[in-house]
Amino acid sequence: MAGGKHILGKANARRVFGTAKVGDRGQIVIPKEARELFGIQPGDTLLIVGESETGLIVSRPEALNDLADKILNNIGKEE
Repeated sequence: MAGGKHILGKANARRVFGTAKVGDRGQIVIPKEARELFGIQPGDTLLIVGESETGLIVSRPEALNDLADKILNNIGKEE
């Protein structure tokens, strides 16, 4: 695994890995250090979520499963 700075006592909690240019086909290259740290392999599926004011989030789909479950389980319970 790639080494990294410790932020608030957590190894690699939040990092800037650099920039990525968008190619002619709309593809980007995820920096090698980020791929190694997060175990991203060729063929992996990543979720792209966007918001017009704040930008894009790239995540593993399973990372958001718990959040989606909480949201769906609470729909209608707040009334």
